[in-house]
Amino acid sequence: MSLLPTVSRRTGTRYGRPSIESQVLYNACRWMLRPVVGIAPLTPGAMRRAAVLDSAAGVRIPSGIDREAIRFPGFDGELVRTAGSTADLREGVVLYLHGGGFMCCGLNTHRPVVAGIAKRTGLPVLHIAYRQLPSTSISGSVDDCLDAYRWLLEQGALPEKVVFVGDSAGGFLVFATALAAVSAGLEVPAGLVGLSPLLDLDCTTKSVHANARRDVIAPVSALMAIGKLGGQTNSPVDGDLAALPPSLLIAAESEVLRVDSEVMAQRLAAAGVPCSLQIWNGQVHAFPAVWPGLPESRAALRDVARFIRTRLDAVPPQARCGPTPGCGRKLFGKLNFRFAYGFSCAAGFSCPDVAVDAIARA
Repeated sequence: MSLLPTVSRRTGTRYGRPSIESQVLYNACRWMLRPVVGIAPLTPGAMRRAAVLDSAAGVRIPSGIDREAIRFPGFDGELVRTAGSTADLREGVVLYLHGGGFMCCGLNTHRPVVAGIAKRTGLPVLHIAYRQLPSTSISGSVDDCLDAYRWLLEQGALPEKVVFVGDSAGGFLVFATALAAVSAGLEVPAGLVGLSPLLDLDCTTKSVHANARRDVIAPVSALMAIGKLGGQTNSPVDGDLAALPPSLLIAAESEVLRVDSEVMAQRLAAAGVPCSLQIWNGQVHAFPAVWPGLPESRAALRDVARFIRTRLDAVPPQARCGPTPGCGRKLFGKLNFRFAYGFSCAAGFSCPDVAVDAIARA
């Protein structure tokens, strides 16, 4: 069933115009960052030099959080909680996938926005430093993200209590990982959030859009280079979207990747997937991650936290079948039978086999 995406335009300030802080950031990017990014060649050597950004960002650690280092095969991660929190993963968890053009940034650069999400939701946030260009392809990054999701499930997290969040290239990984989960036979998470997500490696439409000249951070030339260097991989906008969960997309009005969010919102809705798209005036690409302390960023992150909580509260944890050891039945994540028929086994759990058996005997 085709739906219509919910599209809203936001400013985040009571006066209806960008805050002074966001104006300073916008102009700094316009006059200092865009000229450099626009002419710098994107080569393997440049990618390696860009990786020092994450090391430099590790000088200051956000206050009010606890961090637990997680080691994955080939990459690192950390589980971030509000200080003193003992929240269990079964109660809910966020998987955060950072941006950086698939070639830079990591745990240090994005720890402030991760901390902000953890504090606003009260949930643990798993943040991973997936492998990036040039050491792996974009598909390799997707594999790492899927491994992180599998790890969460192995630790007891329930799919309906997990939300993926990512910015820029991390937004690409949010949707690509969810699609990879479907292909791997895993249940999808409860929701997806993209902050200025890159969702289409084909830049044909973006190159002729008015925002190609207005974007102060991400020139189309850089996006095209990333697509060429990233190896063969499918763009999320071209995937089979019908199995994906409800999504929230946030984009800046003048950024070129706004195009990707608008296309994805339309295609999700056409596939019957609920989607909300926020377009923020006067902001830069991925502003909640670039500067989480902006008034607009704080407002956007409140909306993200509200979306996460709404998705996690959509299904009560006790609704999942959880058979006792030796039951012989598989864990049942599709809740239709339980809600439709309410059949239970001797141990007090519900599953489709019980429902089917009962219907056959009726």
